[in-house]
Amino acid sequence: MLNKNKKFKEMDSVDKARTVAGWLDEKQGERITIIDVKGLTSVTDMVLVVSARGVKHAKALADFVLEMAAREKIEFLTMEGHKTGEWVLLDLNDVLVHVFLQELRDFYNIEGMWTEAPKVEFNA
Repeated sequence: MLNKNKKFKEMDSVDKARTVAGWLDEKQGERITIIDVKGLTSVTDMVLVVSARGVKHAKALADFVLEMAAREKIEFLTMEGHKTGEWVLLDLNDVLVHVFLQELRDFYNIEGMWTEAPKVEFNA
């Protein structure tokens, strides 16, 4: 039997979300929230929402998550909104990361869509 190396690290979605939250915290992401939506949607297991101080900060946060995901061999599917930097969506398969400018975060209120979903604690 061949012992093939897996392309991506096997990681529990809660652990992955906490890891990504730590990366965002390291780069001064603000109001980091992890929401456990497992069983509430077929799209993902975890939703992570973070605020950025401006467009450059939002892009830097998104870029850092991608850089770290590549380094840690964490699966990354797609990214939307990086060009404008007002709302950047990163799809890490079972973890969706929303990087918002503060005023847009309040406007779109992603957390409000998932009020029935439990929040996941993490140490910043």
